Amino acid sequence: MKPSLPQPSETELAVLVGSLPSHEREGQVFLRLRSAIGWSNLRGLAAHAKLRTTLVVGLSVLFWIGLFVLFYEGFKFVVSHVGQSGASLHAKTILFVFSLFFSSLQVMLIFSAGIILYGSLYASRETKFLMTLPVRDERIVFFRFQEAIFFSSWGFILLASPMLVAYGWVVQSPWYYFAYLPFLLIAFAYIPSSIGAIGCLLLMRHLPRMRRVAIGLASVVVIVIAYQSIWRTLAIADADLLGAAWFKKTYLRFSFTRGEWLPSTWLSHALIDAARRWDLNPDDLPWLESGKYLVLIVSNALMLHLIVKWIGKRVFRESYWGLATRPAKKGRVDLAWIDLIAEKLMFAFPKQTRLLISKDLRLFRRDPVQWSQFLIFFGLLTLYFANVDRFRQHKTDLSVLTWVNVVSFLNLAVVGLILSTFTTRFIYPLLSLEGRRFWILSLLPVERETIIWGKFWFAAGGSWLPCSALVLLSDLTLDVSWMVVGVHQLICLLLCVGLSGMAVGLGAMMPNFREQSPSKIAAGFGGTLNLVLSALYILVVVLLTALPCHFYLLAGRAEMPPKFLQVGYLRFWLLTGILASTALAAVVTIVPLRKGLKAFRNLEV
Repeated sequence: MKPSLPQPSETELAVLVGSLPSHEREGQVFLRLRSAIGWSNLRGLAAHAKLRTTLVVGLSVLFWIGLFVLFYEGFKFVVSHVGQSGASLHAKTILFVFSLFFSSLQVMLIFSAGIILYGSLYASRETKFLMTLPVRDERIVFFRFQEAIFFSSWGFILLASPMLVAYGWVVQSPWYYFAYLPFLLIAFAYIPSSIGAIGCLLLMRHLPRMRRVAIGLASVVVIVIAYQSIWRTLAIADADLLGAAWFKKTYLRFSFTRGEWLPSTWLSHALIDAARRWDLNPDDLPWLESGKYLVLIVSNALMLHLIVKWIGKRVFRESYWGLATRPAKKGRVDLAWIDLIAEKLMFAFPKQTRLLISKDLRLFRRDPVQWSQFLIFFGLLTLYFANVDRFRQHKTDLSVLTWVNVVSFLNLAVVGLILSTFTTRFIYPLLSLEGRRFWILSLLPVERETIIWGKFWFAAGGSWLPCSALVLLSDLTLDVSWMVVGVHQLICLLLCVGLSGMAVGLGAMMPNFREQSPSKIAAGFGGTLNLVLSALYILVVVLLTALPCHFYLLAGRAEMPPKFLQVGYLRFWLLTGILASTALAAVVTIVPLRKGLKAFRNLEV
């Protein structure tokens, strides 16, 4: 029976509350703490990591400029073709794009903020220290919630800002469009982040008693909703594929993303209204209409801010101690079935490497933060690949064959990009998280190189199995040729090996043993650098093989192909692209691992 914690009397509570500083003074102290931490980090980067900071800032700027150019050309195409059909159709098209984009990011922000808040609030030693200070519970929650907002929304700002600036530039928006933009983005990001924080606090309040039920129900709800949405979206007649009727039906099927109660819809309407030129119609006041949506978004963000503090005041301390004092389960001596399967699959590795890989595998499957994200993203991809069969009909048509090849390689690139986020989020921080128990590893009769190789094989093998299965499912659903299936499997193997080597190598070169949160480690310089380099590597590898393979298939079907599209020439081009991709994969795998082994061998903790 779980012992009950002693509850203070009303008199004791009154004395304790009366001895606390005022809300204003408490906020000032934590603001000074936040400012001191921020300035200390900036001074440390300027003094000891100038090259790293310059590289991250430079790559981020290049990434922003690349997205701006891409969105600029896209909106220019939409305005030039759709704008000629009337302002109403143009507004509907842009509303469809904005609503779909922001609604998807809205869901991601909810999960991201909730997961990050759990790691920084319930699994941090700093929280234990803050709870010993004479501060209010809601202040601790809000202090950690600020970090969750920052780490979960910086990617949203990086993706959304070039798109919105490009749209305003294309349609020649007035000045107040760009003035509203930062306030709209910040207030919008606050709403789903607050919802994620509320869900995290309420879930942790009841998690010790109903952990399996809560996680199981959440997984079932997400899978059912995603399956129904994808099924309705893809249930389109083949004759309407990419035609006017197809776009009309697609617009109607995504009507759930334009609900008037969604913050993403408020943001989309605010942006479209602010982008209209008031001088074209003196009676129209778009700045006023957009300002109303801005007030609506800001007021809801402030209301959710108060709700987060109110819930944190009432449930945080009880949920924290309830989670920390829950009775431990009796350990099982026998191995789980997944461990037995993994042991049989790793028969070729030395015993020490097998033990290290098994340790990382058990830590992964015992951490719901990791496997839940893995299950959600790859489960959604599985549902999508299982239903994306609309392109395989009428394969005698050359245009449809072109789309089949393009979609198959795009699916491969999507799998690679999602894999890059997982290697950055989970694989890169692995060695940094060993800092708390590094002294144990140092006492073991195990070479440090074995630790690095264990992390690498765990990442490469654990990522290759699901990724190759997803790519194979996509190819079989699209009914592509067996040559393309073989090329895709080879590319998938190269991506898994290269991304794993890059994440493990950079993680060993730039470890952060002071930080306990994997999300914060991944959001640092090394994690950002790993994510950018991973995206560039995926882009180069896919292009080296996708273009020659695509043209090779088209040349075999064309009656009179041009000289540069002759089958013999393209066969040589395809072979060269595969060899170049293999060489690039070897470089991005071997070079970071060698430097990581050298740095980890000389590391003193």
